[in-house]
Amino acid sequence: MLLGVAVFLISLAVVNGQMGVPSDLPWPVTTLVAAVAGVAARYARRAWWPLAAVGAVAYVSLAMWPPLLVASYLAGLTLRDRRGIAAYAGAAVAVVGLSAGVGVLLGGAREVLTGTYANAVLMGAAVIGLPLVFGLWIRARRDVLAAARERADRLEREQVMRAEQARAQERARIAREMHDVVAHRVTLMVMHAGALEVGTPDQRTAEAAALIGGLGREALANLRDVLGVLRSPAQAGPRAPQPTLAHLDELLDRSRSLGITLTRRDEGETRAVALTAERTAYRVVQEALANVHKHAGETSADVAIRFLPSALEVVVSNQPPVRHAARLPESGWGLVGLRERVELVGGTLDAAPRPDGGFELRARIPA
Repeated sequence: MLLGVAVFLISLAVVNGQMGVPSDLPWPVTTLVAAVAGVAARYARRAWWPLAAVGAVAYVSLAMWPPLLVASYLAGLTLRDRRGIAAYAGAAVAVVGLSAGVGVLLGGAREVLTGTYANAVLMGAAVIGLPLVFGLWIRARRDVLAAARERADRLEREQVMRAEQARAQERARIAREMHDVVAHRVTLMVMHAGALEVGTPDQRTAEAAALIGGLGREALANLRDVLGVLRSPAQAGPRAPQPTLAHLDELLDRSRSLGITLTRRDEGETRAVALTAERTAYRVVQEALANVHKHAGETSADVAIRFLPSALEVVVSNQPPVRHAARLPESGWGLVGLRERVELVGGTLDAAPRPDGGFELRARIPA
């Protein structure tokens, strides 16, 4: 729109003698020609050749140069092959020659401007040649930048592919290590627990061995899921549903069988919440009880599930240990990973010692 208005106003100034040779035609005619040039310039980005045709006629008849100047620049931006550029240059030479002939016939100031050889060449270079060359330079620069961007995108894609290949190889290596070391040893543990369950005459020992065997088999099932994800993350097979609060009592019963006195309290109006919130709450309790087993041994703990208006709060607190647990290997990432899991769903996690020597873990999860 602004281009069309600018071409109209400058063309009008040219034919009125303010920026060129005044025309002898009536002002309605010159105004109409300038308006046609402005309309052609308004739509020149869609098709530049109408503006070039109007500009050629206006330059030959009235020495009106703004439409031809804009058309030459747009032609430089658009033309791709040498044949098209040569054809446009030939047409431009013809237009300059015709304008010079008209200038010689009209005489006076028009002859001085476009009829003399030097001025004809100068006007042709200024109105057609330079805009055409500038448009060609801009197009070439854009092509170079587009090629550079394409090359950068291709290199980035190749880098991503190499990184994916490296990650896939690392996942495969980790999966092999877990299968050869962890899975093998857990399998041996389950086999020994089964043998102890069958061979011991003591009932309590048999029950403990059965519990250990069940936990080991569950660990093997989870390990198989993890190995499947590591080996083929894009085509992972169906996995068992993740535990929710409906499975919480089973988790508490397993901890009770290992010597921890546990109580569970559900506070507030029990209601259905998002599955993501329930799964996160289950993992919070699971990690908290794992820490109790590691650090407190035989003690008592309290698990509170609070249904707040807009959140689900989980509080797990334990008393000071009666007998310290045997030293177990630690990863050092339990609470860190748990905090990341809770924060990913928009919640918060706090864990701190209590004044009486116990420990409390509190998580608030949006429901």
